[in-house]
Amino acid sequence: METRAHFGEQTPDTLTHERTYHAFSLLTRWAMLLIGDATLWLTLWFATPAGFLGATVTAIVVFVAGYYFLVRHEEKQPLDVWKEGR
Repeated sequence: METRAHFGEQTPDTLTHERTYHAFSLLTRWAMLLIGDATLWLTLWFATPAGFLGATVTAIVVFVAGYYFLVRHEEKQPLDVWKEGR
């Protein structure tokens, strides 16, 4: 069984670092999702016969799927590095 003893003690600095990394990771995931979705929406609207409505519906579906797979998973991760399930 993994004891994680080789990581040492969890200090306040370690926890602060983990929270900062968690916030940066979430910001990066939101940015990827929004930029990708905006690119998809604009491409479908202006460069295909889908039009405004088709592009908007497709972009909403892709945004919901992207939120579920990119953002929601990371938000549920515990900040404690030593917690089970991490």
